[in-house]
Formats: sequence, C-alpha cells, structure tokens
Amino acid sequence: MILLLFSLASMSPRQVDTTAASGAARPARPVIDIAIERRVAESLDLRIGDTVRLGSTPDSLDTPARVTAIYEPAADPATVLRRDLRVRLHLPDLAALLGAPDRVDRFGLRLAPGAPADSVVRRLNAAAFGYRAYGSSEIASGSSQTFSVISRFHRAIAVISVTASAIFLLCIMLLKVEERRLDAAVLRFIGIRRRTIFLALLLEAAIVAAIGSTAGAGVAFLASAATNAYYQRFFDTQLIFSLVTPAIVRFSLALSLVLGIGAGALAGARLVRTRPLVLWGRG
Repeated sequence: MILLLFSLASMSPRQVDTTAASGAARPARPVIDIAIERRVAESLDLRIGDTVRLGSTPDSLDTPARVTAIYEPAADPATVLRRDLRVRLHLPDLAALLGAPDRVDRFGLRLAPGAPADSVVRRLNAAAFGYRAYGSSEIASGSSQTFSVISRFHRAIAVISVTASAIFLLCIMLLKVEERRLDAAVLRFIGIRRRTIFLALLLEAAIVAAIGSTAGAGVAFLASAATNAYYQRFFDTQLIFSLVTPAIVRFSLALSLVLGIGAGALAGARLVRTRPLVLWGRG
C-alpha cells in the first residue's frame, strides 16, 4: 500500500521554488499530472487545474502535481469498507516519487479474445523467477472468501426462516379451517361432496398465498431500495448492497404458493375427514 500525502499550494503552472535547510536553492521540479477520485476532490475541495504537493512522507512534500481529471472508481465490495482515497499517476511519475524505478507490486494483462488464460498463466510462471502470475478467476475466488462465508450464512438463515414460516403458515391455516367447521357441516348436510369442499378450501389457500407473496415481494423491493439508499450514502459509493432479482421474485412466489397450497391441503383434508355431526358439535 502506498501512502501519498497532500499539501495544497498556490504555484506557477510549471515550476515551484523550494529552499533547502542549508539555504541553497534546489532546482525546480516539473509539475506532474494526476487524476484524483471524486471523494478526494470533495474532501479537499479540489477542482481540475488545481495544484497540490505530493510526497510519500510528511517531510517530503516537494513534488508539485496538477489535477487534470476527476474520476469515479468502479464499485468494489472488497475495498468499500476501507474507504480508501485514490490518486492515479503516470507510472514514471509514481516511480520517481517513490524513488523506486523499474519496480511494481502488481500489474494486469488483458488477453486477446479467445486466448486460453490458464495456458498463458503457466507459460508466464515458467518463463522467469521473481514474480507469480494468477488468472482473474483465481484472484476473484481468493478475494471473495469473506463474501462466500456471508452468502452461506445468509443461506442458512433463509432455510431456517422458510421452515419457521411454513410451520407458522400451517398453524394459521389450521386455525382458519377450524373456524369453518359449521360452514363445512352445513355444506355436508345439504349434500355437497367432500371433494368440492376440499377444492374450495384449496383454492382459498392458493389465493391467500398469492396475495401474501405479492405483498411480500413489494415489501422486499421497498426494503432493498431503503438499504441501498442508506448504505450508498453512508459509504459514498454506487455499490449495490441489496438486490431483488426477477429470479428471486419467481422463486419466492413459487415457494409461497407451494407452502400455502400444501398447508391448505393438510388443513382441508383434516376437515373433510371429520363427520358432519362432529363438525356441528353434536357428535
């Protein structure tokens, strides 16, 4: 990690006058061009054309730099919590600033379309010593271990929640059907078949499940929008923290219908198997 220190200064476009501790004037350094992140510009009140001093230590702020661009970095979940402030320099300028020419920590290669990444990685690693080449998929897998653990944790919570909600739904349907005991008894007395009563209860359960799942999807969209609005403002990023996809909505609707119809079927079957006189309270 490279720490660059900033110092605001007013100076001429191409030179800066500095004086050494001994009183001898040092040669003016040329002004380099830099690009700064939007958050850097906002926190330091910088605009394109402003000039700053750069250095790797507090006592070495002797490199003048002119802001030539302000950019918005790509949203990266691996770095959003660190809230790093970024500055981009041309590679020769960065090497001169750090006093380490011809040295890099890492760099990326973009392959031509169709080039086998695994084969290129093997050839690069066998070509020389002193570096190690990795494929983008390998880097992504290594840097996303934390998110994989969080994903599995959320999946476990989802399974527990669905199981608990299914039990709760079954209890609600049983109570709802118990309230229809007299109605079912009257229907049985006037000659309505058990199958018809069962299908009517099943249809009612399906309608209730469909309405409930639709309302739940609406609540999920609102909660997701509120979550993104809060955390995007808190971290000052465009990263999406909560996403409700069509696949999630379809799965939720299907699961709600299956659970609702299943609970309705169990409760309805229990009701229609009971004798009419028992339902009427006379058996």
